[in-house]
Amino acid sequence: MSVLLPNMADFDTIYELEEEDERIVSEEHLVRHCPEPVVMRGAGHITVFGLSNKFDTEFPSVLTGKVAPEEFKTSVNRVNACLKKNLPVNVKWLLCGCLCCCCTVGCSLWPVICLNKRTRRSIQKLLEWENNRLYHKLGLHWKLSKRKCESNNMMEYGYKLLLKLLQMHHFY
Repeated sequence: MSVLLPNMADFDTIYELEEEDERIVSEEHLVRHCPEPVVMRGAGHITVFGLSNKFDTEFPSVLTGKVAPEEFKTSVNRVNACLKKNLPVNVKWLLCGCLCCCCTVGCSLWPVICLNKRTRRSIQKLLEWENNRLYHKLGLHWKLSKRKCESNNMMEYGYKLLLKLLQMHHFY
């Protein structure tokens, strides 16, 4: 059985429009049904290039029934241990870099920038490990995200831990 089409170009155009509409509808569906991520702001007293020296281990009430409070606290404590290990070194290098900044035309700040990047990467690897170990199985995803601070009108950014709820598709 063959189907005769009057013009293949019209067929392609119609197909593309339907595909485009389908994509828009599916994106709207995802936006409607994905809850806002849980944002964990830095709770420390030292911040180096937007990265606080610790995060609060208090269990958010929106995660009740999704993850055990002990697991959540253990995960945040692992991130805090990584920060506790790395940030004091970053602060020392920052002070040395600031003292020598005029003599080195700013080049003395490169070590602290590289150390801060290394700290962020180690936290991201730790969060990836946590996701693979437990959180993806529970439909959750940890992420270190750079977000604008809401405390003042200045253009200030800080790193925050995000715990997103993933869309779980059940196939029967």
